[in-house]
Amino acid sequence: MTSPTPISEPTSESTTSPDSPAAALSSASSTSSIPSAVSPVLAEVVRSGFVEGRHRGSLVVLAADGSVDWSLGDVTAPVFPRSTNKPMQAAAVLRAGLDLSGERLALAAASHSGEPFHLDLVRTMLAEHGLTADHLQTPADLPLDPEEAEAYLASGRVRDRLTMNCSGKHTAMLAACALNGWPLTTYLDEVHPLQQLIADGVRTASGEDVAHVGTDGCGAPLLSLSLTGLARAFRHFVMAEPGSPERRVADAMRAHPEYVAGTRRPDTWLMQALPGTLSKMGAEAVQALALPDGRALAFKIDDGATRTLGPVLARTLRLMGLDAPVLTRLEDAPLLGGGARVGEVRASF
Repeated sequence: MTSPTPISEPTSESTTSPDSPAAALSSASSTSSIPSAVSPVLAEVVRSGFVEGRHRGSLVVLAADGSVDWSLGDVTAPVFPRSTNKPMQAAAVLRAGLDLSGERLALAAASHSGEPFHLDLVRTMLAEHGLTADHLQTPADLPLDPEEAEAYLASGRVRDRLTMNCSGKHTAMLAACALNGWPLTTYLDEVHPLQQLIADGVRTASGEDVAHVGTDGCGAPLLSLSLTGLARAFRHFVMAEPGSPERRVADAMRAHPEYVAGTRRPDTWLMQALPGTLSKMGAEAVQALALPDGRALAFKIDDGATRTLGPVLARTLRLMGLDAPVLTRLEDAPLLGGGARVGEVRASF
């Protein structure tokens, strides 16, 4: 376990401010240190009273003014934000002139669960812009939500491009391309005008250059950011001027969180229970969140274990001074043995 480290001290050792929230919980000495290449343990797996596993990662919390309040691990190195980049991608289609609002704009920033209302709106949006599911270059997939996936398979259906959780984002991208006369067949190429517009938006929102470009699970260009840059991007969206593309995306996501995630997902619970909160998770255990007062956070679990997201997020928000029933719901991550609860995944910082 390590202590929160101010980003202004980028050394190979971590130090703890005696006034930081995490310091009050840490049993480690303020002079303890670990090599920067080794991430601190953020969560542990406890089965029958025995710690059988640990998940390491890095986490940053921003103060209301956008400065780094405290951090754990290396929060300046680039990571792939995965689907936490989606609000920035959605803002770019607005900058391209596409007129989206409400549920449609929320779905453009979504990792939807594949529930019927998600798929129905994707079909509607495609038709509204003269597109079909054949234009989508998402890989064929099952609904992201396990319950929806079971029902989908039980009905005799197979993996489909439209069912993939990024189909709302891809539909918005294609619609923006159709509006501007940009090529539809190459809309995922890094040099495509739309992808260049997205890259500009990512740099502006995060205040960082993109160090690495990869390919996301949906096939879209994947732009790296540091966790600090990611947290600043989310803060940028909630603090943006009303009517700006960033604020329009944030407002749509917060007004229609069930379209961003689904009816059984933590991002939805948070945005419903904590008004004004913008929350988005990404694959490989990335999470970003901004509160309406400008405070923000981002973290990444090194091994990509998404079962840690709820406990780590709930602990972080409690250290930030929040207390709400939704945090208890978030941090409940049971382990089963023989069908009965025998342990849990819990935050350990």
